[in-house]
Amino acid sequence: MKSIFNLDHQHEDLDSKIAAALERLSQAFRVLLWEKTKNYNLSPIQIQMLVFLLYHQNIATVGQLAREFSLTPATVSDAISSLEQKNLAARQQSENDRRSIAVTLTSEGKKMARKLSTWANVVHENIAAFDARDKLVVMNFLMRLIESLQQAGVITVARMCITCKFFQPNAHLKTDAPHHCLLLDKPLAHHALRLDCPEHESKN
Repeated sequence: MKSIFNLDHQHEDLDSKIAAALERLSQAFRVLLWEKTKNYNLSPIQIQMLVFLLYHQNIATVGQLAREFSLTPATVSDAISSLEQKNLAARQQSENDRRSIAVTLTSEGKKMARKLSTWANVVHENIAAFDARDKLVVMNFLMRLIESLQQAGVITVARMCITCKFFQPNAHLKTDAPHHCLLLDKPLAHHALRLDCPEHESKN
């Protein structure tokens, strides 16, 4: 297979153009994240973990964080230890499983995470200027791509509606809300599909 970065091939291949465009976007996210590290004594992964912990307290053991970020438990443990030394995070026995150790944010950690949680907002601001119909097409495409990459083993965690056992696609055809969530027992419009749902349960 030819490289997506081979311009002679890329110019003639739509799939390569899309893959290369996504890689360029990933560069933009890396730049934005590194910009935040200049003002705080934190690494990019520590910033991502703080923000993740702020909004995902129900899935915050070391093992779960390792799966979330596709890192080894040892690497995650080192990052958490550094956050503990800065009084931004703490480990405690999980309320749901006494054998597990949950990672939580301290009050200082929550304040810091709130400050850091806007690191990608410039992307959101630029997306806001585009047509809503185009954005729905892009969202659907990206969710399907994430699902495909998860099935290929490239992405480890995907808590999207379309990968959930409660999701029924096209259950209400010819309506503005064609899909259905069995858990919520309600129809879902295309724009209401979630990319990250706390009630998600895998189909498998």
